[in-house]
Amino acid sequence: MSQHTQPYARRLEGRVAVLTGGASGIGLASARRLAAEGAHVVIADLDDERGKEAAAEVDGLFVRTDVTSWDDVVALYRTTVDAYGSVDVAFNNAGISPPEDESILDTDVEAWRRVQEVNLTSVYYCCKAVLPHMIEQGRGSIINTASFVAVMGAATSQISYSASKGGVLSMSRELGVQFARQGVRVNALCPGPVNTPLLEELFANDPEKAQRRLVHVPMGRFAEPAELAAAVAFLASDDSSFITASQFLVDGGITSAYVTPLDG
Repeated sequence: MSQHTQPYARRLEGRVAVLTGGASGIGLASARRLAAEGAHVVIADLDDERGKEAAAEVDGLFVRTDVTSWDDVVALYRTTVDAYGSVDVAFNNAGISPPEDESILDTDVEAWRRVQEVNLTSVYYCCKAVLPHMIEQGRGSIINTASFVAVMGAATSQISYSASKGGVLSMSRELGVQFARQGVRVNALCPGPVNTPLLEELFANDPEKAQRRLVHVPMGRFAEPAELAAAVAFLASDDSSFITASQFLVDGGITSAYVTPLDG
């Protein structure tokens, strides 16, 4: 039995979910989980090959989307509504963490801007474009991928990434408050370190940097994408109907740890 046909509760039967960055990592795991919960899934990604494969796997739709393009983002939600009649869930998850984004002393302006465009401005675009559809429907759940780094500091800095995720968290909180009485919930998913291609690429040439992060996780391991997908499914569903404007941490305890436990 494939991962996305496990006998999950069908909490999203007939609903329509759009996922940016849906071809890999947390996005792909979430596409599988939302489909298993009954949703029609739309995969938005720049990777045509993997995007089409992901959409085929979940019996969904692939829309090639550059999330830094306002026109592409508007077209994404219009295509979704034309195909399925609504947009009930928007998981704004696309993001980058390039190696040239390091200490503020070493990160040049172009690297800073690129990360801000992909990680923060794209979430602004996605929220701005999808909100009118959800307000018209009188319902919707927007889930924006922030990060545990939005609430912590790190000496192993990725300055633009950290700043972008802080912006996502703040924007999500404000939108969650602003649109609460119009039936639209907005929450910031704040993952701890996750075993995704993004993390693997970041740590591939620097095991010491990976270990410096891992030692601070009370659970003693990084998260798996499916564990984040479970949180996405919860926030997408009516099980979270009284949760909005939240900082939804799925971090293995890292943001609460003063000293991590000894092994054994």
